[in-house]
Amino acid sequence: MSRAPFWRAVAACVIVATALLLTVTMSPRLGLDLRGGTQLVFETRDSTTAIADAEATDRALDVLRRRADALGVVDPTLLRSGQRRIIVELPGVLDPRQAAAVIGKTAQLTFHPVLAAAGPTSDPATGTSGQVLADESGGRLRLGPATIAGDGVRDAAAVSDPQLGVGWSVTIDFRDADAWRRLTGEAACHGPGDPRRRIAIVLDDEIISSPQVETSVACRAGISGGSPQITGSFTHRQAQDLAVLIKGGALPVPLSLIEQRTVGPTLGAQAIDASAKAGVAGVLVTALFIIVAYRLSGLLAAVALAAYGLISYAALLALGATLTLPGLAGFVLAIGMAVDANVLVFERAREEYGRTPRRGLRGALDRGFAGAWSAIADSNITTLLAAGLLFWLASGPVRGFGVTLAIGVLASLVSAMLITRVLVDTFITGRTGTRSSGPPGRSGLATPGRIRTWITRRDPRLMARRRRWLAVAALLVTAAIAAPVLRGLNFGVEFTGGRMVEFTAAQPVDADTARQAVTEAGHPAATVQASGNTVSVRAGQIGAEQVAAIEQRLDARLGEVTKQRDELVGPSLGEELRRNAMIALAVALAAQLAYLAARFRWTFGAAAVLALVVDAAAVLGLFAWLGKPVDGVFLAAMLTIIGYSINDKVVVFDRVRELWQARRQARFANIVNAAILQTVPRTVNTGLGALFILIALAVFGGDSLRDFAIALITGIVVGTASSSFVAGPLAIEFERLSGQPPPRPRAPREHARQGSGAVV
Repeated sequence: MSRAPFWRAVAACVIVATALLLTVTMSPRLGLDLRGGTQLVFETRDSTTAIADAEATDRALDVLRRRADALGVVDPTLLRSGQRRIIVELPGVLDPRQAAAVIGKTAQLTFHPVLAAAGPTSDPATGTSGQVLADESGGRLRLGPATIAGDGVRDAAAVSDPQLGVGWSVTIDFRDADAWRRLTGEAACHGPGDPRRRIAIVLDDEIISSPQVETSVACRAGISGGSPQITGSFTHRQAQDLAVLIKGGALPVPLSLIEQRTVGPTLGAQAIDASAKAGVAGVLVTALFIIVAYRLSGLLAAVALAAYGLISYAALLALGATLTLPGLAGFVLAIGMAVDANVLVFERAREEYGRTPRRGLRGALDRGFAGAWSAIADSNITTLLAAGLLFWLASGPVRGFGVTLAIGVLASLVSAMLITRVLVDTFITGRTGTRSSGPPGRSGLATPGRIRTWITRRDPRLMARRRRWLAVAALLVTAAIAAPVLRGLNFGVEFTGGRMVEFTAAQPVDADTARQAVTEAGHPAATVQASGNTVSVRAGQIGAEQVAAIEQRLDARLGEVTKQRDELVGPSLGEELRRNAMIALAVALAAQLAYLAARFRWTFGAAAVLALVVDAAAVLGLFAWLGKPVDGVFLAAMLTIIGYSINDKVVVFDRVRELWQARRQARFANIVNAAILQTVPRTVNTGLGALFILIALAVFGGDSLRDFAIALITGIVVGTASSSFVAGPLAIEFERLSGQPPPRPRAPREHARQGSGAVV
């Protein structure tokens, strides 16, 4: 046994053992869309006294963190995004009204003396006569200048003291005790019942509490020492909320809520269950397919795929990545894409064995792994480009899809090029010291396969009708472009701004009844859709109170309903996300063009990118004709289609380059024709592997994943066809115009692969 197979086997065992250990000892971090809760996105704004820079945003983040901790939320997540945004995740908090009201209070906290009671027509403006505000009971008070600011408060807490009677109170710990003593001492000089004996605590131009100084406090003496208490008829929640607001103190800059997402835990559990079913069904069907196609080699590849799932899941745990619903879809989809590397190796080994059967399976597999590496590396790099764009340009849960897709791509390389090779060396070639599996026929690699045999016998001249294929592609693009023009695009709230709320009822819902209930709630212009027992309401920038009114009317009309999802996106953020989506698609196409031009030739890159435009237009046109939502998940699907479709084109052009290097004098159209025919078995087998996964997602994934799966199924089918019937013909036409010489041949040991489709 040589040293290389031995060390490969050791590395494979170490990787699998480490992945298994991480899986057993660590738990995944679920996103809010899977475990339930509320996500708030705030944006800091400039004020007359401060600029909303990164430093001010960090100070605001500290204030919000203190407020979230005081709320008692388990495992809250707060982080700064960019220079001005703060993301707050509150697991288990399903009432966005309470979360936003307490966490997002934006103004300065101040303590004021009360000058007098004010009449109902008093001027509320601030001047020499003082500011007039309504107290907790609706009465109006004229306030003096602030004497203590919010940063003068060290701590505040809700307490229950039996000596003070039944109920809750709030204790305050001041940094400057003398300031509080002087404020309360001045108030104590007025008699009981006099409004001037009260202290007003003001937040956001609103009196949140105006307690009266106890009669036991002497004039000018004030309250000193210890922790003063605010008493009253507080419930525990009221006392806790007041303590949170006082303790949170002042924000250095104003905040505005630009995005809010709330997902119920039931919906998250359903999504996990649906994704698990899709994953199990898709993997089983895919494994059965590759076993039928490649026999023993396929069985070993199925084992490697199981190891791939273990490795990629362990990598998610090790990185502490948050697993979101689109991330789950990306994890399941990457399993189907991981089949590609194994198929590339096996098909290459079949070709090599057919050329030189005397060298045996060992030599064929060695050359198969070596020959497939170029196409595998190029195709995976292009997918990583798409995953990187998703991470940097997308937002919310869609970023999780980019993370899991990138991890899946890297894990698939380990699965195919290391684990599959170790299994093949052990059970087929006998290289690791065990005996080989017996006759080559059992391996599944000694025969060319049915698809290759059929193609070799027919030897179709596809490129002879290349302009006809381009005309068909032009018609497809025309029909796709006509859809947005004639029907428009159904942009989701992520791209338009607004609010989308989803409810579930105990029984199937009539759409007309649901619309009538929403109209009665005061929103006749809202878009209402009903499917089964689910009602979706999409409206403009409505508030949480208006959502509660809609829920009450639906309760009255449909019986008890449960709010499952609530998403609010501000108009400025929607415009930004829409702009970023366009940038992401444009940058993805430009990045693919630049990479392919550098890796191959500009003619290949331009042909591939134009074929990608056809793929993207087909999916966009389908969604426009069907009226399906174009949202962040659709963006994830589009970028995935670009990454997946370019894989197929890279494989074709990699073979074109190889054949052209060996036969520089041959007609380029014949070379392209032969390359397409030689890669058809890989294209069909890889495409079917991915389609099995996607069909399982469409069937078991529920409404949240069905549109995603439909987009990818369409993209894979069209993308596979465009590799042969669009990218190939375009490359021929571009080469006629370029005038560049053929690529230089490789070392003499490289030969053209004698497969289906002769090169003449």
